[in-house]
Amino acid sequence: MSTARAERLVNLVLALLSTRQFLAAERIRGIVSGYADAASDEAFSRMFERDKTELRELGIPLETGRNSGFDPVEGYRIARRDYELGEIDLAPDEATAVALAARLWDSPELTGQARGALVKLRAAGVEVDQNAQTVVEPRVRTEPAFAPLLAAVQQGQAVRFDYRRSGSPERRNRTLEPWGVVSWRARWYVVGHDRDRGAPRCFRLSRVLGDVVPVGKPGAVRRPPDVNLLEFVSVTGGQEPAPAARARLWIAEGRAAGVRRRATVVDRMTVDGVDGDVAELDLYFPESAADWIAGHGPDVLVLEPDVLAKSVQDRLELALHHQVDRR
Repeated sequence: MSTARAERLVNLVLALLSTRQFLAAERIRGIVSGYADAASDEAFSRMFERDKTELRELGIPLETGRNSGFDPVEGYRIARRDYELGEIDLAPDEATAVALAARLWDSPELTGQARGALVKLRAAGVEVDQNAQTVVEPRVRTEPAFAPLLAAVQQGQAVRFDYRRSGSPERRNRTLEPWGVVSWRARWYVVGHDRDRGAPRCFRLSRVLGDVVPVGKPGAVRRPPDVNLLEFVSVTGGQEPAPAARARLWIAEGRAAGVRRRATVVDRMTVDGVDGDVAELDLYFPESAADWIAGHGPDVLVLEPDVLAKSVQDRLELALHHQVDRR
C-alpha cells in the first residue's frame, strides 16, 4: 500500500470515529485529506469504494445509515463501541492457540479476516506467535458460497441463490433470510427462514450453485433468539445418505489416521512384509473416495471392490507419470 493511501485511510478512520452522525460521501470528500486530489467525481467514487473495502477487510466496522428520514443520501460512520477492543489478557499458550487458529483456514476470505484479527490483537498489546510449530495442522475448507452467506448473516440481509437437492440434477431458486452458518459432520450449512416455503430451513453450502445475490436492505433480517442452529441442522438437515458401497482396505501399521477414524478394523494382514490392519469403510461418494484414498499412497491398499481398487490405481499411476515428466 502506498504511503499516500495509508495516510488517507488513517484520516478516513479518524474522521468517521470523531462523529456520531453519518457523514455523506461528499462531506467526507471535503474533510478527509487526499480525496481532493481526485480528478473527477467518478475518480473519487472509485477511490472511496476501494477505501471502504480496504477498511472492512481490515476488520474495521464501517456502518452505513441516515441521520433522519429526511436525509436524501446515506452516510458512513465507525461506532467506537464496535471498533475499540476491551481489555485482553491472554496467557502465552492462549496467544499461541490464537495464532494457530489463524493458520487453520484454507479460504482466501477467512485467511484475510484471521490476519485482521491478529492485527487487532497486536494493536491491543497482545503478542501472538505465528511461527508456533504443530505436529498436525488440519485445514478448514469452505465452499464458494460461504463468504457471501456469512456476510449476509452479519449484515442481516436476505439472499437469493440456486440450489440442487440431494440426488437430483434439478436446480431451484431459493430466497432465504439467513440466521447463521454452521458446520456439522464436516459439512457447512446455512440456516434461516425460507421465504418460498414460509418456514425455517437449512441448506448445505456444497449444493448452492452460482452466485449468492443479496436481496432487500441490510438490517432487515433478525435471528430468532430461541433457535439453536447446530441442533436444527442435526435434526432436519444432517441426515446421512445411504452408503453407495462398502470398501475393504488394508491400512499400514500406524499410518493413515484419517482413514482409520472412519473405518472399522476387522482383521490383521501383512502386505509385502509390512504389517497392517484390514478395515471396512462405508462409501457415500465413491469417486471422491478414490481421490482421498489415493492421497495416502502405499499406506492404504483397496482390497474390495475391484472398481474402487482400479480407480485408486489409475490415480496413483497418473501421479507417477506426472512426477516422471517433471524430471
